[in-house]
Amino acid sequence: MANKPGTQARFVLFDVLYEDGSRRSNRKVPAELLGGLDGDMPARKEIEAQDNEIAKASGKSALPIASLERVGGKKR
Repeated sequence: MANKPGTQARFVLFDVLYEDGSRRSNRKVPAELLGGLDGDMPARKEIEAQDNEIAKASGKSALPIASLERVGGKKR
């Protein structure tokens, strides 16, 4: 049976912890980038790219990411 339109998530949300201890919640990553053999690793690259765009616009440097965690995901 086919899925109903709109039932698949278009984005996956991540909480990002930066090396300075700050945290950003609910960062959106397109769902089609995730899964497969790489798992959530493409999310880090996507969020780093988003951070670089934000840093460029604000004139501040981007912070290094310490860890990512899916919102609603199981704790490891």
